[in-house]
Amino acid sequence: MTTSVDPTSGPQASGIEQLRSSLDTAAARKLATTTKTPPQMQGISSRWLLRILPWAEVGGGTYRVNRRLTHTLGDGRVEFVTQGAEVRVIPQELREMAPLRSFDDNPTLEALADRFVQRDFAPGDVLAERGTPTDQVILIAHGKLERLGTGKYGDETVVAVLADGDAVGEVALLMPDAEWEHTVRAVTRGTALTLSRAGYEEVLGRSEALREHVENFRTALVPAQNKHGEAAIELAAGHVGEPELPGTFVDYERAPREYELSVAQTVLKIHSRVADLYNDPMNQLDQQLRLTVEALRERQEHEMVNNREFGLLHNADLKQRIHTRNGPPTPDDLDELISRRRKTQFLLAHPRTIAAIGREWNARGIYPANTEIDGTAVRAWRGIPLLPCNKIPVNPDQTSSILAMRVGEENQGVVGLHQTGIPDEYRPGLSVRFMGINEQAVIKYLVSAYYSAAVLVPDALGVLEDVEIGH
Repeated sequence: MTTSVDPTSGPQASGIEQLRSSLDTAAARKLATTTKTPPQMQGISSRWLLRILPWAEVGGGTYRVNRRLTHTLGDGRVEFVTQGAEVRVIPQELREMAPLRSFDDNPTLEALADRFVQRDFAPGDVLAERGTPTDQVILIAHGKLERLGTGKYGDETVVAVLADGDAVGEVALLMPDAEWEHTVRAVTRGTALTLSRAGYEEVLGRSEALREHVENFRTALVPAQNKHGEAAIELAAGHVGEPELPGTFVDYERAPREYELSVAQTVLKIHSRVADLYNDPMNQLDQQLRLTVEALRERQEHEMVNNREFGLLHNADLKQRIHTRNGPPTPDDLDELISRRRKTQFLLAHPRTIAAIGREWNARGIYPANTEIDGTAVRAWRGIPLLPCNKIPVNPDQTSSILAMRVGEENQGVVGLHQTGIPDEYRPGLSVRFMGINEQAVIKYLVSAYYSAAVLVPDALGVLEDVEIGH
């Protein structure tokens, strides 16, 4: 006798598969072709810097930037060392002040450094008062201060914002009877080092070399120059009759800067069996190369922003570096940044910095129109595209920087440097060179990208520093 069992009712014995009326998906997939995507990579960014820079061809591997002769008076920034809560100026860094530029007597510099006194200040503290004797040199180790003047009608005006590494009061080293031209008032808390006139004169009385150096600086004839510090070109205009016209010539820098192409490289390895057998539907070597090239381009942009030799953050002229007035990036700060140069074409900032800018716009009820680049809508300020660049670092104290630039050789701007037509070129300025197959049947390729960046004149690049993005 045969008994039929209804599979849909009653308890089933353990381990017995339920009967099916059709082929299940697990079995059907054995005969189906899976649709695949190319390998994905999270580290790919928009790389706006590489896209907006015009690229200059560097046939000889070196790019020389010839400029007019510039007379530099020592306008660098002073650096400090910190031990716990104690801050001390590095003696050799005192040469960044104009009166001590090129002074190479290290014992005297150390004696001057020992006489600087640390002073902590709070917001609103006045470190120097306009019209009072300039009886001290002030070095700003940390913090932000305002240099205040008096307007036409007696109101208070902000002449400049001072921050880490700046110095004020150097005139005290030259003229004992000098007076402060501006009031210096703290915006944030911070630390300054001060050298009193008495302490300076004590060292001056002991060092013949210092007395001679300062006297030579005081009496030296300053060559005629324009507002940019370039050697002047003598001209005559508006005259009548037949006056004798001035003679002139254009002088050049004696040692112009040269940029050598930098390189980012890696050795790509792929097993010959993988390269031979597993190429359908996607070629393994092509995909490996594609992702490797993306990583190299990301590193290239990082170096062009952060490299200490040619990176844009480190090559902006000190006169083109400004600080925010209050911390967050306000519209006033952006206006100050773009006003430092003619024809500012692009602003670059970290995405978090752009978000902070947006918050400041919203707080003021400002809604700037977007602009379009390469078919992509981007934010803009005063019609200047504001582009994201995640290679601009965000510091641990939640501050960052904003770059402003003019680009192109024809504009005396910022240019990217590369060389095309190199052996085994895969992309412009990037080569893939076969290195052979080793005993493990591993194929090796040398992947190299050659690049650099150059700032043709100082005002082509500006930086808004210490932008607070955590507010």
